[in-house]
Amino acid sequence: MSRNARTFVALSAAVLISGLATPSFAQRNAQNPNGPEVTESSGGRAARGRVRQPRAAQAPTPEQVQAAAQGVLTATNTNCQITESKMLGQSAAKESLYEVSCAAGPGYLLLTSNPPQATDCLVLAASAEQTRARDPEADVGSQCTLPANDNAMAVFTAFAQEAGLKCTVDQGAIIGAKPGGAVVYEIGCAGVDGAQINKSASGWEVASCMELASANSTCRFTTPAEQAATLKGWLAGSEAAACDVTQARYMGKNANGSFYEAACNGAEGMIVRFDTAQAVQQVYACSVAQQVGGGCKLSSTEPNS
Repeated sequence: MSRNARTFVALSAAVLISGLATPSFAQRNAQNPNGPEVTESSGGRAARGRVRQPRAAQAPTPEQVQAAAQGVLTATNTNCQITESKMLGQSAAKESLYEVSCAAGPGYLLLTSNPPQATDCLVLAASAEQTRARDPEADVGSQCTLPANDNAMAVFTAFAQEAGLKCTVDQGAIIGAKPGGAVVYEIGCAGVDGAQINKSASGWEVASCMELASANSTCRFTTPAEQAATLKGWLAGSEAAACDVTQARYMGKNANGSFYEAACNGAEGMIVRFDTAQAVQQVYACSVAQQVGGGCKLSSTEPNS
């Protein structure tokens, strides 16, 4: 089992931003002793009916909103090329809340607190989903609402491609966070093995679902049949290509390569060693593989279907 597979942990709840409202301005009641101001004529006499109304606060321009949002992004070292921004409200403490969508990746809610905060829209949505699963009536706080931020699958697909997964992404979810806060995503792939991925300071880290299964972890979006199909694809063109793989098991790796067990339909199973490019290096029939990683654990033969 690789180090990546051991270090995935459960998602800690995101800090939700709540209690914000659009700015409002109280007007004084004319019946109140401290009521409206009364203007005076040039002769100093009060002019009846001429009440000076409080001046309405001027809404910030789109350019001002984007500039303020960009300031929070810069202060929080958040990478986002803003494509749309809006101000959601302001607290009594004059902390403003903004939402932005980005040219690539997730959007953010931005709070001009001290220090400023930038919260990933996907993280907010995942936290809200978990909270509502526990209590459908729970207050989940502010959420992203810009249409451009309803882009979860596009983000998962882009992240999978950046991480080097060569598959058609058909499902995805935020499932956890690593120590230090790196978000962990599960990626489901059409017809083949999926993975869990996260971005570290040195780049993307990837743990395949077969690898995670060896650590007694599970992937929601990957089936045993998809894992068998993946291993069968790796055997194509090798001396083990005749194996119609019905079950697949990741066994681990050492300096010589990574080891997988394959159960074959109607034939003896095998253990296969691959190099880092997933090319077959050596094949061991189960009958002679007792000394290879503890031997075969899957059924050594499967009946023809």
